[in-house]
Amino acid sequence: MGDMASSSFPQPSTNWSAEQNKLFENALAIYDKDTPDRWGKIAKIVKGTTEDEVKQQYEILLDDIKSIESDKVPLPIYKNEGSSKENIIGNEEER
Repeated sequence: MGDMASSSFPQPSTNWSAEQNKLFENALAIYDKDTPDRWGKIAKIVKGTTEDEVKQQYEILLDDIKSIESDKVPLPIYKNEGSSKENIIGNEEER
């Protein structure tokens, strides 16, 4: 498996080493959500990551925690509140 694909578009999960994950978790503990430039600082601690990757890893972590706590893996909700219902109603009216 080549590494080229992973850098050209975002992956649903990151291929971080155990060491990077440990550094990331430690950095999260040091810099809480009130820290200015939190992600920039965390990215500097976690070697070889960008601010975006750190943010993405955090989102994944939050999703993991949520799915563990709810005891099932939730389906992702794409912000389409009610759009599918509207489509169904629209189709009904065309008939």
